[in-house]
Amino acid sequence: MIVRKLNEAKAYEAPNHRKYESLRIFGAEMGGSQTLVFGISHFQPGGGAGPDASPPEKIYHILDGELTVIVGGKEEVARKGDTVFIAPNENREIVNRGSGVCTLLVAVAAPK
Repeated sequence: MIVRKLNEAKAYEAPNHRKYESLRIFGAEMGGSQTLVFGISHFQPGGGAGPDASPPEKIYHILDGELTVIVGGKEEVARKGDTVFIAPNENREIVNRGSGVCTLLVAVAAPK
């Protein structure tokens, strides 16, 4: 078992992201998981990521605020308590169109 305190998480830069802060909690250089990268992200109003696609599947769980998710021209607004699944190689864009910070848990399949 590993218990990681939030103040032990490491900031990281994600490609094609804007107006955000991300912290890696497990996986990759943080260890603890071989199959999953897990973290928390904070997107400022107007912040987001993409549009782009990547091989690993992703899950976003909204802790606070709202996030517009755009896939295949279809837009969905995910709010506090909602969870979003992005399939492998699915082209997606996420945008915080709200007036406050959007905080989400992020789980991404680890690269093979």
